[in-house]
Amino acid sequence: MRGGATSLSHLFGAQQRRYRRWLLGLGLMLSAAVLLSLQSGAVGVGLEVLWQPVSALEQQVFWQLRLPRTLLAVLVGASLALCGAVLQVLLHNPLAEPGLIGISSGASLAAVLTLSLAGWLGWSLPHWGVSLAAFAGALVVTVLLMLLARRRLGQGALLLFGVAVGIFANAILTWLLYLADDASLRTFLFWMMGSLGYGQRLSWGWWLPAILALLWLVRQGGRLDLLALGEQQARLLGLNAHRLRPRLVLAVCLLTAFSVAMAGVIGFVGLVVPHLLRLLAGGRQRFLLPASALAGAALLVLADVVARQTLVTGELPIGAVTSTLGAPVFVWLLVKRHADA
Repeated sequence: MRGGATSLSHLFGAQQRRYRRWLLGLGLMLSAAVLLSLQSGAVGVGLEVLWQPVSALEQQVFWQLRLPRTLLAVLVGASLALCGAVLQVLLHNPLAEPGLIGISSGASLAAVLTLSLAGWLGWSLPHWGVSLAAFAGALVVTVLLMLLARRRLGQGALLLFGVAVGIFANAILTWLLYLADDASLRTFLFWMMGSLGYGQRLSWGWWLPAILALLWLVRQGGRLDLLALGEQQARLLGLNAHRLRPRLVLAVCLLTAFSVAMAGVIGFVGLVVPHLLRLLAGGRQRFLLPASALAGAALLVLADVVARQTLVTGELPIGAVTSTLGAPVFVWLLVKRHADA
């Protein structure tokens, strides 16, 4: 018995060291991505602004444009990947992601409706108006999801609700895109494919609720490990699943709403990142949640560098970059899942 306990302790310790190495590696990857983002751009200014005098233009580019955009990419990427990891446990579906439950669809529909209404009425919309509309649309869907969760209709009802919202939103968006003029059409498409240019112009106070929700969600790994065993087993181990589930849904909805409001619709980050980490490093949520946040942040920062550097005269929609990278991986995951079944 003593030998068996020692063997289990050694195995657990080796697993913990392995998880720490993964987290250290992901942290270093994120740090390298942030440094690359801060150095990339048309204006040749980087970290030297911290220790040597530079022009007023270079100061403005670094502190008002490049640094806020990089930090926003970190926060949005971490939020989307973390939400995907949590949803894959809540819905018992390893291919779940934030857009699956309708939050992104509701937010994008509200944003495009606001842009269309402002264009038709000739209003001059402030730069924060689209973000506020997207957040309001996401909150409407969040309230409906919370009502469903309180009625204990189960994961299937949440999933079907998200599909229905997505179908309805896509139908309305199709009408709006068809009726839009050329200038509005470009703005609509850029919003629907994601851009960090919206959120970087907003004050940092917009970020605080998302940061608090992100920190709380990262700390729920132990409870999610119990929840992954099934509600009955989790209840036997002392977890109140019926009380925890609505809180997790609310945190996921708020982070997804923030991400869409700040950067538009960005796909595949919440799907690919946690699933790949689960395949490569294991599925313990105590490790997977912080690892997903680090990897998602690094992925979106690198995608933003590609979006900014690919075109000389402008930038690509960041959602187009993540979808281009994520679609082949998604197909591979589907094929691998079917082969393992």
